[in-house]
Amino acid sequence: MRKVYLDNGSTSFPKAPGVGQAMLDYVENIGCNVSRGGYRSSYSAAEKVLYAREKIRELFGFDRDNNVIFTPNVTFGLNYIIHGLLKRGDQLIISSMEHNAVARPAEAARVSGVSLEIAQCDESGHLDTEDFKRRITPETKAVVMLHGSNVNGSLMPVAEVGKICSEKGIFFIVDAAQTAGVFPINMKEMKIDGLAFTGHKGLLGPQGTGGLLLNEKLAEALSPIIEGGTGSSSDSAVMPDFMPDKFEAGTINLPGILGLSAALDYITEIGIDEIRSEELKLAKLFMAAFENCEDVRIIGPGADEERCPVVSLDFPEMDNAEVAFRLDDEFGIMVRCGLHCAPMAHRTLKTFPKGTVRFAFGHWNTTSEVDYTVEAIKKIIAR
Repeated sequence: MRKVYLDNGSTSFPKAPGVGQAMLDYVENIGCNVSRGGYRSSYSAAEKVLYAREKIRELFGFDRDNNVIFTPNVTFGLNYIIHGLLKRGDQLIISSMEHNAVARPAEAARVSGVSLEIAQCDESGHLDTEDFKRRITPETKAVVMLHGSNVNGSLMPVAEVGKICSEKGIFFIVDAAQTAGVFPINMKEMKIDGLAFTGHKGLLGPQGTGGLLLNEKLAEALSPIIEGGTGSSSDSAVMPDFMPDKFEAGTINLPGILGLSAALDYITEIGIDEIRSEELKLAKLFMAAFENCEDVRIIGPGADEERCPVVSLDFPEMDNAEVAFRLDDEFGIMVRCGLHCAPMAHRTLKTFPKGTVRFAFGHWNTTSEVDYTVEAIKKIIAR
């Protein structure tokens, strides 16, 4: 049976060329830690990690290598910011399209005494900027917002929100899980104070990699929520106050980081604009097949609107879970059905609790796979 992978919103597959080899090379030929050994191999590994920080800094229009923090994933980074920054009496604003990576730590912060405001989005997943502005108060300390939706591909007006936050002295933190490696992100131009990314989606790297980029003001305001060994200031009972050690307790994922570094080389070579253009072409081709189909409902922005290459479909006359199962069982097409760890977004889109069937197109998908998937769906809904 033919196999078609359309779950790139969860994790990209395959990974970029060179990722596996870079990880294998570390495991078999390097093996040592960084900042924990005064010998040549350790210094060499540290140099490779520094190169990875530099690549990430350049990719996101940032200016400080030391303020690139490696984390296991984007969720870890968002928790670090929300719990390390906000105190009782502060106000946090998020959008109604957030993934649980933001929604759950935000709710935990609310329970601990932080005032939580949820800026509303419309049924297409677009932010109501006027509603957002009305929710800002003198107590607003931070805005945490996704860049692109993992459910329906809608994009948030990040540059506009960043400008508003900058003018009002509010920290602006962006969740770039679905857009890093696909859409251009320039932290300085977009007035982003903190950016959380994951390595295993659009960046085409391995699972277990991610990070934060923090400007100086935000880095100083944040308190570590995980403490331990850093290989530096070992005589002190408290965490170092310098970067990146302040936020990198314990051993970092060296095989993963070197794999991610290889993926970044590939993305730089191909170019983000080229990657985005090809992925969106596939998404629009797919959507066009169902624009006038009564048995299929496209959730979110239309094909001609600015969007991510993530498409959610609802099958009003069928069980969405059955459609997803049959796509895999009968046609070898891998998609994700349900609420996609984003129940708040599905409530906004009026698809809760049924959820949707999500088709997330990636760098390695082809027009042939799109045509095959369209025909498979048409066969399923015709039976």
